[in-house]
Amino acid sequence: MSLSDIIIQKIQQNGPISFRDFMEMALYHPELGYYTSQKDRIGKRGDFYTSPNVTSIFGEMLGRQLEEMWRILGGKEFTVVEMGAGTGLLSQDVLGYLKRNQELYENLEYCIIEKSQSMKEEQRERLGGEVRWCNSILEISGMTGCVFSNELVDAFPVHQVVMGEELMEVFVDYKDGFLEVLKPASDGLKDYFVELGVALPPGFRTEVNLDALRWIQEIGSSLKRGFVLTVDYGYPSSELYQEYRSSGTLMCYYRHTTNENPYEHTGEQDITSHVNFSALERWGNKEGLELCGFTDQAHFLPGLGIEEYLKKLQESDPKNYLKKMLQVKTLVMEMGEMFKILIQKKGVECTELSGLKFQSRWRI
Repeated sequence: MSLSDIIIQKIQQNGPISFRDFMEMALYHPELGYYTSQKDRIGKRGDFYTSPNVTSIFGEMLGRQLEEMWRILGGKEFTVVEMGAGTGLLSQDVLGYLKRNQELYENLEYCIIEKSQSMKEEQRERLGGEVRWCNSILEISGMTGCVFSNELVDAFPVHQVVMGEELMEVFVDYKDGFLEVLKPASDGLKDYFVELGVALPPGFRTEVNLDALRWIQEIGSSLKRGFVLTVDYGYPSSELYQEYRSSGTLMCYYRHTTNENPYEHTGEQDITSHVNFSALERWGNKEGLELCGFTDQAHFLPGLGIEEYLKKLQESDPKNYLKKMLQVKTLVMEMGEMFKILIQKKGVECTELSGLKFQSRWRI
């Protein structure tokens, strides 16, 4: 039975399902979901690229930021938790950098939280015994260190809403094909916009990522002292709900092409939506996470010394300089404005982090 057939059967038995539940099944069904089935998703043979696929330099720069955080926290025991490590490429690059600091590495515990069994297997092949795998952040509650993610939150299943005479939620029905029906939105969805101080105009369609709110609050309650670093594409509320985004931000990726139809290639294509960083900041604050800074990749990487890295490379390895320079250009110029970095802190009195040294135009 195909994944579409399974979803159709569920609708026929129970009636229309929320778009959020449709998206969760499409991406995370135990055997047939996009992220849980055995197939290449990232890179040349997959559907999209991430920064670690472009170059190992991204992981090295992230390693520099983690090293600075370790020093700020006192240079003692340091736990790094990577949420959703994908193929393990980024973990490998970060660990490769951190190993250069013997004192840090001796005090380091590197944990990965991963839902996909096939991804876990790929990570184990690549990383061996260098990391520990956990099923939930709650397993390492009371930690001191940093929790980070790269392009994770955009893949959480989202509710879709449309503003009519009142706020309506999108549900998925089936009659000779998937079709959308509208039902009055729950109080939880209405409260989301009240909390953010957002009033949607009539006809405005957008996404609400309630899973992201639970996620950031779980992290906040589990972190005793340290930082949360979230890399993803998205915007603060002030940008996300502009009139020109009145159709929402939902996007599908299939074999390096994009489309806006989540009801085709079910289980075979990625479905994502832009992250609302204002929501992560606000709900994180409820669990003691203070805003440390918000920037984009174009400013984050130079703050960590990516230009200095290239200069040294030109002197020590001129043969590979041009290749690396083009990779850095992709990270900073082509992907730089698209990807944002939110850093939150808990129990830390610290001055400016290097990655936040250069101020971008973005404000939470």
